[in-house]
Amino acid sequence: MRRLAALLSDLRLAIVLLLLIAVASAVGTAIPQGDPPASYIDAYAETPWLGLLNGDEVLQLQLDHVYSSGWFLALLAWLGLALILCSWRRQWPALQAARQWIDYKTPRQLSKLSIAETLPCDNADDSLQRLYGLLRSKGWQLNCREGRLAARKGIAGRVGPLLVHTGLVLLMLGAVWGALAGNRLERFLAPGRSLDLLNRLGDNQLTITLKDFQIERDAAGRPEQFRSSLELKGNQQAMDSEISVNHPLRHRGITIYQADWSLATITLQIGRSPELELPLRTFPELGEQVWGLVLPTRPDGTEPVLLSLKTEQGPVQVFDGNGERLALLRPGGEPSEVKGLPLRVASVLPASGLLLKRDPGVPLVYLGFAITLLGGGLSLIATRQVWAIAEGKQLHVGGLCNRNLAAFAVELPQLLQAAQ
Repeated sequence: MRRLAALLSDLRLAIVLLLLIAVASAVGTAIPQGDPPASYIDAYAETPWLGLLNGDEVLQLQLDHVYSSGWFLALLAWLGLALILCSWRRQWPALQAARQWIDYKTPRQLSKLSIAETLPCDNADDSLQRLYGLLRSKGWQLNCREGRLAARKGIAGRVGPLLVHTGLVLLMLGAVWGALAGNRLERFLAPGRSLDLLNRLGDNQLTITLKDFQIERDAAGRPEQFRSSLELKGNQQAMDSEISVNHPLRHRGITIYQADWSLATITLQIGRSPELELPLRTFPELGEQVWGLVLPTRPDGTEPVLLSLKTEQGPVQVFDGNGERLALLRPGGEPSEVKGLPLRVASVLPASGLLLKRDPGVPLVYLGFAITLLGGGLSLIATRQVWAIAEGKQLHVGGLCNRNLAAFAVELPQLLQAAQ
């Protein structure tokens, strides 16, 4: 059992696990996560991912949901166990040992330390008392015995590695909890439309209504920022809020992100007909972010035309069945004749892409990050220890330091010089 514990807590094993988790995270970033299975089969049918994996293999290896896959969660559990065992077998005993005073009684014992000096002096006991007062004034902890003293400083640095391990374990527990118990929902909403979120009993938990959606564009017409004005209603309470890219909304354990945008509907007037609001759909075969609809121009459904556009500002291009462009329409502009019919585009309604996440592990993840940062900061504190023995007209001094020994080798002689 001890040999197994030693193997699991080995630093080299922890490094290998961290590298595997980093590689898996990179794969999860490179491959879209959570899409329908058919999309992976279509995407990697002709061009396998990295030239190695087709769509079926991506699904078999659970690369479509890396962060909630069984093998990724097993890696996190293995690393967490390794950190716990390392803390139990190494960091905790090291902290306990650092809190205990070591009493060196002979100069020969001090000579074996990393830094050791013997200073001639007129009265070693007086020099020892001056060294005691100097160290005390500089915040050192002291333990004195007759003719000798022990001092230490920076014991908090020994707590740092334990806190780092604790924070990492909490972070991984939060990530696993979120992966197993969290929910994710992505929807496109047009202004004035609502989305109802139900609890496990089927009751309405929260209603999200999109009041307004704006797309900010640069001088070249490229989108720079998306803003959604939302109204949230739940438990007879209502609140208004605005979200944008990189500025999500957190409400009652749910985080709402501004994720994407789309075009929802186009309002047309054909001849003297009333304005008709018709849904738009994407046409990937025409390019990225191209929306449109097929519109018949005859009562029997014959002679259809294709209306396509890329932004809510237009223009709307009209093509016949042979791919020849018949007209170019501007939203809110004048009508144009298409197949003998006046056709006018009244408006185009954009839709906001909202990503809703419920992750119960987020507080634990944040707590783990905070503890890890605190532990990392404490780990930078050097633990220094000094022993001094007065013997006749000689003061024997030795010291240890767990980091930056060169700086301590400069500091200790300065302390001794001030104590003479």
